[in-house]
Amino acid sequence: MIGLDTNVVIRYVAQDDVAQAAVATQVFESLSESNQGHVSTVVLVEIDWVLRQAYGADRTSAAGVLQGLLESREINLEKPDAIRRALTRVASGADFADALISELGNAAGCVHTVTFDRAAARSAGMRLLLPT
Repeated sequence: MIGLDTNVVIRYVAQDDVAQAAVATQVFESLSESNQGHVSTVVLVEIDWVLRQAYGADRTSAAGVLQGLLESREINLEKPDAIRRALTRVASGADFADALISELGNAAGCVHTVTFDRAAARSAGMRLLLPT
């Protein structure tokens, strides 16, 4: 197994830098079920951010890339069940990072995750804290 950094995955997905995309494509094409690429949860969050901020992808398109990684037999993801649940929340309007934070907390046994972010509380399953 080899680790894949955000920029390698982005170059493979975007194919926007000829030299780097060619190398990233070689790496991805060398992967198999027995020689997987590992994508950490940090990298997943960065992929979502880069696709949305730098490439202008909408939430659904970015989530589609993450879903593709989740479904790939050549890719190993940390906490795939939490990622799957987070992507379900994204389909309902949640931000991926917020949804993943909430779902990773659930997977760790947290009763809930607290936030000051009203949108995260509404769509990502967190509990809103209100100053008194």
